[in-house]
Amino acid sequence: MTSNANQERLQMQVAGKETLADGVVRLTLVDESGAAAPAWTPGSHIDLVLDDTITRQYSLCGDPGDTTSLTVAVLREADGRGGSIRVHDKLESGDLVTVAGPRNHFALVDADSYLFVAGGIGITPLLPMAREVDSKGTPWRLLYGGRTRASMAFADELAAAHPDRVLLRPQDEHGHLDLATALDEAEPGTVVYCCGPEPLLQAIESACRERPHVTLHVERFAPKALPEGDDGAFEVELGRSGRTVQVSADETLLDAVLRVGVDADFSCREGTCGTCEVAVLGGTPDHRDSVLSEDEQAENDAMMICVSRSCTPKLILDL
Repeated sequence: MTSNANQERLQMQVAGKETLADGVVRLTLVDESGAAAPAWTPGSHIDLVLDDTITRQYSLCGDPGDTTSLTVAVLREADGRGGSIRVHDKLESGDLVTVAGPRNHFALVDADSYLFVAGGIGITPLLPMAREVDSKGTPWRLLYGGRTRASMAFADELAAAHPDRVLLRPQDEHGHLDLATALDEAEPGTVVYCCGPEPLLQAIESACRERPHVTLHVERFAPKALPEGDDGAFEVELGRSGRTVQVSADETLLDAVLRVGVDADFSCREGTCGTCEVAVLGGTPDHRDSVLSEDEQAENDAMMICVSRSCTPKLILDL
């Protein structure tokens, strides 16, 4: 099982499937019943429930003002876990697919200026962000890299629409993205949004730590590598009932609460989608997720129970 039945789910139809770039297809999804598509904000993603064992998260890349459809772009990952291959090879126009969400753990914050940095398919959550800030007249720039120009979805339309704001840097032509220059040129107070493969995210996190004049927000496709933590046993008090659950060293907190019948939402089980976020009422979590920022983790008022554990003998959670 990959997700909880309490999640809001819709049956949606694939109204369109088209190739955007090498290895990238765009899906347009409409409500099966003809109802309006769910509302969303830039940075949101949805779950595509492809079968009983495959649920994958994809960023929405269309127009939040479009109430008729949802749009995602999917990169075919030959070495992935099978979800993208299923989308590319099996899902066709007219097919029905279950959708959960939207959810947003990569929300666009107010700022005086923005720098968007995309690596490959990481362009998808940044598209609606750029459209929104552009519509408000807020200064922004986009640094967009990919393996080749032909693999970079939306590249031509972005460059044509915003030649003075968009810098395309295919790796086979320019090498790795020049993050240092882009960050050094950013005005003080600039908010940086970055999405892409892990090496890019690690590089920009390192670069931004040395440049306090910018504030960084990242979104990961896969869980970041973490040092080995203490997987000792601990206990969790369920704040809504006062019941206490023992979490053994060889089980996750999520599995422990599911074992005793708690109806907890979850999806990815690897700390990247944010579905299992729970408020912390007491104790100190051992954060191992890839959703919360360092500052958000330091607040210790929420945690992802699918991967995170406890630094204290006991946690109290809003469950």
